[in-house]
Amino acid sequence: MLFWIMVVALAAAVALILGLAALKARAQAQEAADYDLKVYRDQLREVERDLARGVIGEEDAERLRTEVSRRILTADATAKAAARGETAQPPWAGPTLAVAVALVVVGGGTWLYLGLGAPGYNDLALADRIARVEEARQNRPRQSEAEAGLPAMPPGPQPGEEYLELMDRLRGSLAERPGDLQGHMLLARNEAALGNFKAAYEAQERVLEIRGDEANAQNYADYAEMLVLAAGGYVSPEAEAALAAALERDPRNAVARYYMGLMYAQGGRPDRAFTTWDRLLRESRPDAPWVEPLRAQLPELAAQAGRVNYELPAAPAPAPASPPASGPTREQMEAAEDMSPEDRMEMVRGMVDGLSTRLAEQGGTVEDWARLIGALGVLGETEQATAIRDEALQTFAGNEAALDLIRTAAEEAGLGG
Repeated sequence: MLFWIMVVALAAAVALILGLAALKARAQAQEAADYDLKVYRDQLREVERDLARGVIGEEDAERLRTEVSRRILTADATAKAAARGETAQPPWAGPTLAVAVALVVVGGGTWLYLGLGAPGYNDLALADRIARVEEARQNRPRQSEAEAGLPAMPPGPQPGEEYLELMDRLRGSLAERPGDLQGHMLLARNEAALGNFKAAYEAQERVLEIRGDEANAQNYADYAEMLVLAAGGYVSPEAEAALAAALERDPRNAVARYYMGLMYAQGGRPDRAFTTWDRLLRESRPDAPWVEPLRAQLPELAAQAGRVNYELPAAPAPAPASPPASGPTREQMEAAEDMSPEDRMEMVRGMVDGLSTRLAEQGGTVEDWARLIGALGVLGETEQATAIRDEALQTFAGNEAALDLIRTAAEEAGLGG
């Protein structure tokens, strides 16, 4: 209320000043005309005195009388008009103008404030605003609340019956073997692929429990991503905790950095979101899945963060196509179910040898290298897996996202530093 009282008082003061100025202008116009009359009459008497003293002749005196008389008539007409209120200003230039200005100041100022301001809020220093944002972030909805508030999603494309049957068998098997690490990792990935994100993060929770202190950054980043997807893209406090755990183990984990930036953007901190995402974009490989979303969102985010002259980094040229990844076919996997452990390991070894040969001769994607490291770890050939890891680190030097994937595969394969 005090704000509006001050606005009205200031507008009234401005109107009063303008009104007084208009009235004063009329009085000044009459005073000026009266002064001019006095001066011209004195000049007329001075002409008569000069003529009597012989300073000027009769002809010059007559010419001067005519000019001064003309000026006296003009000044007299101006003085009479000022006395009647007929000045050079338009009739509305006095009180009417003052009222109009007051309406413009009050009405225009109110309209601008309601559009751009925040009625009811006191002025806040930057530190106070940040404190309020942090308080709101601490009190934001939990994961369960976010999931409960989501509308029902239409069913997506359904996989084949055989795949769904295999998933049911996997779920049943893991219910009887709760300590099966590889089984729960497989379940989490496949539940996510089916769009069952709640079941996916529950399976990933079990992975974290089984691994305990050995859980790595990617394990936590995957868990956080599943939480975010289950909440419809919202980064809950539980997802934030998982992201913090991932970044504590590996500050360069790209997935965790992307979702941490998303959390800042959702929480009213565009400055932190911009810094996080801009750095991630500049350090990512061109085909990383988060690159295009970042390029689409960063310009607007930069404007919100006050980076008015921000320009996106130039998009790098796409990497040349790599040979398709080789892996076991469905028939090979079905045949492997009936093999003895020795035959199954022999089949895995054959596929590992084929992948190793292809990478040596033709090269491949970082995923191929990570797959080879993991397969060698399964075979227990840690020495060769270490050599492949070191070669991959040299091959992808400078590509931090690729190096993150290689390091994660090495950790999951049980390799040391």
